[in-house]
Amino acid sequence: MINTPLPTAPEATQTSPLPLPSEGKPALIGMTLPELRALVQEMEEPTFRADQLHHWLYVKCVRHFDDMSNLKKTFRDKLAERFQVGSLVIDQKEVSQDGTVKYLFRLPDGKVVESVLMYFEERGSYAICLSTQVGCAVNCGFCATAKLGFMRNLSVGEIAEQYLYVQSDSGKEIRNIVFMGQGEPLLNYDNLMQSIQILNQSAEVGIRHITISTSGIVPRIYDLARENRQLTLAVSLHAPDDETREAIMPINRKWPLDQLMPALHHYVDTTGKRLTIEYILLAGVNDQPGHAHALGELLKGLKCNVNLIPYNPIGDGYGYKRPSGNATHRFREVVSSYGKKVTIRVERGVDIAAACGQLANKVQTGLS
Repeated sequence: MINTPLPTAPEATQTSPLPLPSEGKPALIGMTLPELRALVQEMEEPTFRADQLHHWLYVKCVRHFDDMSNLKKTFRDKLAERFQVGSLVIDQKEVSQDGTVKYLFRLPDGKVVESVLMYFEERGSYAICLSTQVGCAVNCGFCATAKLGFMRNLSVGEIAEQYLYVQSDSGKEIRNIVFMGQGEPLLNYDNLMQSIQILNQSAEVGIRHITISTSGIVPRIYDLARENRQLTLAVSLHAPDDETREAIMPINRKWPLDQLMPALHHYVDTTGKRLTIEYILLAGVNDQPGHAHALGELLKGLKCNVNLIPYNPIGDGYGYKRPSGNATHRFREVVSSYGKKVTIRVERGVDIAAACGQLANKVQTGLS
C-alpha cells in the first residue's frame, strides 16, 4: 500500500503572460541556515554574517537588503548583485468585510497562487492559509481550484515565502499556519516538509500550530506518521461511503475508504495526535441524517474531531447548494451523539472568494 503510485497530474493549464519578479535572480528565502553559512563562506564573509542574514529573512521578514542594517553595505551590495530576498510579487490584495485578506501572488514564471490571512476573535490570533501547488490534480467537484487543473508544485521557498511576505506586509504576528490553500499538500510532500522545517525552526512558528489538510493520499499519510511531528493533520472526508465520496472526490477511486481509514488509525496510533475530520455539507448530497449516522459509525474508535463546512458558492454550473441552517445543526447533533466533538466552521472572506473551496485565481479562470 505504501508503494502505491501517486496520481499523475493532468497536463498543465496555460496562464496569461505576466511580468516576472525583478531580474530573475535566485531567491534567498528557502535556504536553510547551513546553506546560508556555505554561501557566506563562498562569498568570503565571516560565518556570523549567515546567522544575521538568516534572522533578517525568517524572523524580521524583511523584503530588501538595504533594511538589513547590521550587515555592512559592501556585503549587502554583493548580495543584491546575485540574489533577491524572495521571488513572489503581490499582484492583487482584497480585504473582506470581516477583515480577512486574500493575497494573489505572482510567481517567477508568471503563474499565480493565493494565500489568505484570517483573524479569529475567539482566539485573539491570526492564521494564514498557504498554497502548495499551482492548481490541483485532485479535482474535487465542489472546489473552485479544480477548475485550474494542475500546473506545477511550488518550491520550498515559494511555500515559505507566502507566510513571510504576509507577515511583513500585514505587520501582524501570525502564529498559526494551515496548508489548506490551492493544491493537495501531500502531492508536494518533500517541498511541503522542507518548508515546514523552515517555518518551524527558522521562522519560529510552533509545530503544534501548523496544520496540513489532505484529501486522503494514503501512502503519504503513512509517510507523515513516520515523521511523527506534532503538527495537526486534517482529512477532507466529505462523505461516509465510497459511492457518495467517489461522486464528489475522484481521489476515492484510487484510495477508497477501506484503505484510507486504516491509514488514519495508523497515524493516530503512531503519533498520538487527534485528527481533524473535515466534512463539507452539500444540500441533498451528503447532509442527510442517514449520512450523519453513517459518519458517526465510520469514525468509531478514531481519535478525532469533526469540522462541518457548509458549502460555499463558487459559481454557476457546479450543481451544488448550501444546506439550510436547520440541516447543518441536525447533522451536528447526530454526529455528536457518537461521542465526537463537532464544530461548524465560521467562514471567513466569503465576499472576496477567500473561504474554503473558493480559491481559484480569477486571473487564470475568469470566475466571478
